[in-house]
Parts: sequence; C-alpha cells; structure tokens
Amino acid sequence: MNLQRTLSRWIRVSRKIKFPRGSTGTEQRRLHTNNGVFKVSEEIREAVQAKRPTVALESTIYTHGFPYPDNVALASHLESLVRVHGGVPATIGVVDGVARVGLSPEELIELASQKKDAMKVSRRDLSFICGLGVAKKKINGGTTVAGTMILAHLAGIRVFATGGLGGVHQGGESSMDISADLTELGRTPVAVISSGCKSFLDITRTLEYLETQGVGVATFEDGRIGDVEFPAFWSRQSGIKSPAVLKDEREAAGMIYAHTSLSLTSGLLLANPIPSESSIAKSEMDSIVATAIRDADNCGITGNAQTPFILERIRDLTSGQSVEANKALVSNNAIRGTKVAVELAKMDREGAESPFGHHEPPLKRVHPFTSPRMNDAPTQGKPSLSGADEIALPTNPNSNIKPVDVLVAGSLAIDLSCDYKVITNSSIVTSPQLHTSNPSTITQSLGGVAYNVMKAIHLMGASVRLCSAVGDDFSGSLALATIASEGLDSRGIHKYSATSGRRTGQYVAVNDANKDLVLAMADMSILENPTADFSTMWQPQIDQARPKWLVVDATWDAISLHKWISAGRSAGARIAFEPVSAAKSARLFCTTSAPVFKVAGVFPNHHLDLVSPNNIELAAMHTTAQDTGLFDNDEWWRIVDAIGISSGGARNRLISMTNATLVDQGIPQMATKLLPFMPCILTKLGAQGVLMTELLQAGDDRLTNPDTAQYILSRSDGHDTVGGVYMRLFPPVEVVAQEDIVSVNGIGDTLLGVLLAGLVKGGGRIEDQIDRAQKGSVMTLKSKESVHPELGSLRDT
Repeated sequence: MNLQRTLSRWIRVSRKIKFPRGSTGTEQRRLHTNNGVFKVSEEIREAVQAKRPTVALESTIYTHGFPYPDNVALASHLESLVRVHGGVPATIGVVDGVARVGLSPEELIELASQKKDAMKVSRRDLSFICGLGVAKKKINGGTTVAGTMILAHLAGIRVFATGGLGGVHQGGESSMDISADLTELGRTPVAVISSGCKSFLDITRTLEYLETQGVGVATFEDGRIGDVEFPAFWSRQSGIKSPAVLKDEREAAGMIYAHTSLSLTSGLLLANPIPSESSIAKSEMDSIVATAIRDADNCGITGNAQTPFILERIRDLTSGQSVEANKALVSNNAIRGTKVAVELAKMDREGAESPFGHHEPPLKRVHPFTSPRMNDAPTQGKPSLSGADEIALPTNPNSNIKPVDVLVAGSLAIDLSCDYKVITNSSIVTSPQLHTSNPSTITQSLGGVAYNVMKAIHLMGASVRLCSAVGDDFSGSLALATIASEGLDSRGIHKYSATSGRRTGQYVAVNDANKDLVLAMADMSILENPTADFSTMWQPQIDQARPKWLVVDATWDAISLHKWISAGRSAGARIAFEPVSAAKSARLFCTTSAPVFKVAGVFPNHHLDLVSPNNIELAAMHTTAQDTGLFDNDEWWRIVDAIGISSGGARNRLISMTNATLVDQGIPQMATKLLPFMPCILTKLGAQGVLMTELLQAGDDRLTNPDTAQYILSRSDGHDTVGGVYMRLFPPVEVVAQEDIVSVNGIGDTLLGVLLAGLVKGGGRIEDQIDRAQKGSVMTLKSKESVHPELGSLRDT
C-alpha cells in the first residue's frame, strides 16, 4: 500500500511540474507509454529519455504502398539508413490492436505480410482499432502521416520522416476533400520531413490551408539558388514558391528547437526535394497526372478510392518510374530527417550545458521509509572521504585481503517486481489503474548488473569481489545480509553513514497482468558521486585485489567510470565493460575531466579489452561516439585504414559472415567502427546468438590458421600493430520455447560472468568460452532467479 501511494503521489506531482524551456514533456508522457492500447519499445523509451536522435517512420507505405516482400525490404532499408546516419529508428504501426512505437522485425513482417487485412489508421481510426484490441478482436493497421504524428508525439519523438504528404484535392473548395494530415499538422507538435505533396493535389490550396492551421512550412534549398519552389513529390519543382527556405539540417533543427521552446502546439512541415537523379520533370509529370485524373473522373472514382487509383495509373503511365522515384525520395527523407534529429540532439545538449540552459535543478527526494541505525562497525575516528558523505567501512578493511581473479565494480540493488493481479469479475482490465491502489503480487530480490555478474563468476568457481555501495537503511542491511548468506565476498561494499543522505539502490517495476512493463522507477544515484575521493574509497580495493580482470558497469557517473577504468589499467588488469542500458552506455564517451578522445583510448593504447552490449546498447555507443567526433579523429582513421576493409563488396562479405538481417540493422558495421576503442565486442543478440567482433594484433595465429580463415573479415597489409578483423556469429546453443521462458532478467549478466570465469580458470581465448556462457544464459532464462543457482554444474563442461 505504501508503494502504491508513493507512486500515486509521484504521478500527481509530475502533472503539476512545468516542464523547462526546450523540454518535450517526455517525463510526463512516459506514464502513459505502455498499457493495453499503446506500447513503446525499450529501445525507443531509452533513446527519448537520453535525448538521442530518434526518427519516427510511418507504416502505411508498407501496408498500402509496396507489395510484400518488397515492403519488408524497404522497411529494413529505411531503418538501416537511420542507424547508419546516427539515429534511432522508430517505425510506428498497430499490431494486434495495440498502437506500437518501435516495431520489432517480427512485428514489421507480420504487419507487412497481411496488407490485405491491415487498416489504414489515421486519427479517427485509432480509438476504433485499439478499442477492438481491448475487446480481444486483434487487427493490424498501418499508420498514416496523421496517425504516426499522434503516436510519435505521445512517445516524445519530435522528428518524423516520410515520403509524401496528403493535401487538398482538386476541387477541394467544393468537395471539402482535405487530408487529415493537414489538420494533424495544425494540432500536433511534430516536425514532418517529406517531399511535399503529390502533384495531383492542389498544392496552392494545401499551402494556404497549412497557413490557416498555423503550420510552419520551409523547404531545403538542396543546391538550388534563387526562388526555391515547394517540391511536388516526384518532381523537384511545383511552380509554387516555398514560404521559407532552409540552407541545411542545422537550420532545420534550430527551427524545431525554437518551436519547442516557444511551446507552440502546431507541427512543422520541412519539405525535402527528391534527389535530382531520381526526379521526373515537372512538365512530364503534369501531363501524366492530368491523364490519371481524367481517367479517374471517367471511371467515377471519388473519395478514399481516388488516390490509390491515381497512383496506380501514374505507375502504369511512367512504366514503374514513379515507384523507383518513390523509393529514392523516401530514402532521401529518412537520411535528411536523421541528420536533422542529430543536429537537434546537439542543440538539446548545448542548451543543457549552457550556464543559462533550460534545465532546472532536480526536485529533492526523500526516502519514504526510515530505519534504525544499523552500522556493521563503529565509524568513530574515520575521516570524511567526500565532504558530508561519510562511509562506514568494515573494521580493519586492509586486513587479510587476498588477490582475486575478478573484481566487479558497479550496481547492487533491491529489486521490487509488482505484477498486477486481475480481479475475477473485471478480466478485461489487465493493467493497473492510476490514482488508486491496485491488487498485485510483489516479489523482492537482490539484483543489479554487477551483483549478477559477480554471482555467476562465483558459482563457476573463480574468486571474485564486488565493489559497490549501500546506504545505512533497511535495504542496505538486507543486501549485506543476503550477500553474507550466499558466501560472497562483501569486503568491497561500502556502507554510507546515515548522515550522508545516500540511499541503497532500488529498482521498482510495475507490470501488467501479462508481466509486461507499465512503469519502472530506478534510484541508482548512490554510485553517481563524482565528488567522492576515489583514491581513498576505491583505489585500495584495486591495489589489494590485484585482479586479472576488472569488470565495470555503466551505473557509475562518467567521471567515476573513467577513474575505475584508468585505475584498473594502471594495475595491469584487463578491463571488461558492461553498458547496462542504452542511456547509461553513453557515459563511456562522456566526461568533463578530459577531452573525449583522450578518455576513449585507441588501439593499441585502448582502455577496454572486452565490451558486452546488446544490439540496442551497441547502437547507442556508436551514436555517442559519432556525436562526440570520435570517428573524425586521425588516430581512429589510422586504425580503420589499417584494417583494410574494402567498401566494394563489404555488404556481401558481412552477410556471408553473419546474416542479412543483422547487416540491414547495421550491427556488424557499428561493431567494426568501434573496434579501435574496444578491440573485442560481444554483441548479445537474444535468439540470434552472439556476434563476436575482434581487432587482431599483427602476428595473431588466427590470421594464418586454415581453421579460422572463414572468420577473418579483413587482413592488414604489413601494419606493425594491426593484423585484421575476426568476426564470428555464434548461433544460440538452444532455442528455448516460449512456454519454458521464466524470466529474461540477468541472462546477459550470466553470459559475461560465465565467460570471464572460464578465461581466468581455464585460459584460452574468448571464442572458446562463448558456447558454455550461452548455456549458462539458457539456464538463467528458465529460472526465476537473476542467476541460476545451479550454474556451477557447467564447470566441467
């Protein structure tokens, strides 16, 4: 009850918060992003929260534009373009009666392959199709420009790239045939990048209608000089001068930033002309369009049927050239939209970093529970390590400390999982209700990425110690007692004093009846303490442990994170980095203590030896590296040039070594680009297995061994330190049936722990440990524990 009241109070307070200038209000909308009718994928939630360049993509182009399977190929292509240019793609549609932002590949295929049964979903249709979903009649639908804008705005996305825009039809002044896209632009603050309107529409009246709706309209000059015309979809010219002109993406981003800062509630239309090489001349298109419209009139085609008929006729009259032009312009718009989103993200950061920036100081939070002082040891006489933040260290912390194989530094937290319990007489309601108490099943466990990794290493028989912190509260005492009962080494866990105000890390997940996340709250601030005296607090742990490997997770603040990495390197340990989440992974390349390039380190003077992201975290690190200019540095280029990957045929080679899906998602490409900073990357791909990408040193025997030849992506030509690139996709050791999956929590942490234990106990190379590490992950997948308690059974395998 106390937990529910706390959440309810937080919700009421959040609705009263006046969001700062430049804010998207995402903090408020997040409360509504995962319920029975609306779901936002984890990748998109984290991208929006971290203010990463996120680009919305519509889905009617797949359900009502291109045939299957061409539509699936186009969808994959567009998402790949967004990722390659530094963005996060958010394809939007309705699957099984649920409006979704960030469709998975499986959802995209399902939506695109059932186009005959898919609805075209605009504003008026959303309540109908989602309402039928609530009533257990599940329908799929492709979202129009209007429908996509609404859902993108709900998810906190400000940039939307599409092909063309609806408009006022010819004779619209009499028929009132006006696309809902235009009215949506008048009421929803999303910037739409499109190639204008199709030329069979009344473009003059369309622009007049948008002006009446208060919609800002501007066109990219795209190399044109003089009077820049508003584009007409297939043609770069329409004969109508654009209301405003944009020189480049930064000017467009500035327009969006100002629009948001002024709290304007209408949208923006940023017109991007089709590339010159794909354009069809205006005079030619005018004749073709006139013929298509005349044919529609002669056949009595009107209303919703008119546009599909005209488009079909135009395709026939151009012998398919209009279709190829459509593909070219929508690809061009995806690229342009991503570049705009990248510039907008930079402006958001510049505003936040300014001393006059728009971010207000955070509200002070008070822990709702109090507990008696429960110090494990007297603290009298111990010096203050960081001002008011005193730490209660164990008695005689330097006594009887032995070296360990692995030192793990990172998060330790109490996890609360609140699963909504359906009341028998109201089974339709499967999600908890706001502003009231809800029946639920609440379970409590000890967790945190670093704790899970430590536990897996311990169960596999290697010596390990965890470095983390707890507060002088009930949760901290519970965590220490649990660790002691499990026989784990707790001497690296610092306990802050009650006067420090620091709280033990906690994670609260509120799930619906299907155990899908509705709302999560995390308080990991105890490790975000850049003012702490690292040399007194943590350096002794490294000096005494003398580990072979140091594992650092991204729960630390950026400054502390880099201090851990530097200290571990100085101690001669190999460094493994666990990104934790897309948002926190960015901390690897973010610091105010030194230039970002110096912090990153480049092969052979790299700071990290092993990184274990999932595909979302990999993309986030790639984006951050790109945004901070790491891919523009001469040292990075020196290594990339030495790798010797030819641009010609690189795609086919990557597909042969992995698969087309991964290449379309840009995963092997992003991993390869990051290799100069982290020479071995294990990308966790769930049901697709693990992708290992490694930068080999010159002279590595794998470069000449016939048994490994199939995994050599490239070889360096005589470079003194760089030998080549090893890339290998390890398939899953077992495909687990859905009904056998108990919990996905901790499976990635288990994999890293088993792998490191194998390295320090048995030696060998990383690739020799991956299959066993995957077996450990499968065991955890079938367990209610975040690390399977019988993991030690794998020791002799």
